[in-house]
Amino acid sequence: MPRATGADAGFRRSDRSQSPTPRTGRGRRARGVLGRLTHLLLPPACSGCGCALPAEIEYLCPGCRTRLRPPAHPRCFRCHAPRGTGLPAERPCPECEDWPPILEGARAACVMAPPAGSLVHALKYGGWRELAPTMAEGMVRALGPIDLPADAIVAPVPTTRARLRARGFNQAEELSRAVAHSLDRVHLNPLRREGESGTQVALHRHERRANVERAFRPAERSGSKVAGRYIVLVDDVLTTGATACAAAATLGAMGAAKVTLLTFARALPDEDGG
Repeated sequence: MPRATGADAGFRRSDRSQSPTPRTGRGRRARGVLGRLTHLLLPPACSGCGCALPAEIEYLCPGCRTRLRPPAHPRCFRCHAPRGTGLPAERPCPECEDWPPILEGARAACVMAPPAGSLVHALKYGGWRELAPTMAEGMVRALGPIDLPADAIVAPVPTTRARLRARGFNQAEELSRAVAHSLDRVHLNPLRREGESGTQVALHRHERRANVERAFRPAERSGSKVAGRYIVLVDDVLTTGATACAAAATLGAMGAAKVTLLTFARALPDEDGG
């Protein structure tokens, strides 16, 4: 029987979660033997590097966990983009200087460098929704000392109807639900996405802004729930911030007090990303 490798193998669901609960000691023993045999013949693999994982570790090996690195210091106090050395702290950050005031800041768990891309791809295109809580752990840590009010709302960046039909879920919503659970805050979908704006991947900064202009609208009966509230806006990857700016502007028009963008990864300024 071939050995399981690669991202899909790393996210193989446990047999234990899919089997009916045994009602006898004999059934429990048989299930334990079957589980050990399955792990021996088809060991799960790390989603980052493909190495075999022991039974007690899920999704990522310790080595790949250590390779998920946050944006380097020194970095912009607002968006956490690495600024390099020798630049005065008061110099405007080219990554966020044109963001709307409502978008107070941005935080990311890691930069878009291996193995972060493998995790984003596995969740977004591979359909491995079980990975979201693992990714959310680093996202919550990235918020750091932000004073988050008790009535803050965690909200995803909505996707288009076409992508929702194709994938069956919105990866940003999977992440935002996991973040809200970890923070013990309300989860809400206050926005909907209009039209089919197409992928952002191959577009430059000004093209991204034009692509998502007027892309977001308030969801039905959500305005009163957002008014005066702090919003943690969640997405998988930050590149130029065009999508976040458009979404935050809509939230501001709905009465939100402030918005902080929280993503799993951020593309470095000289890279392309989502």
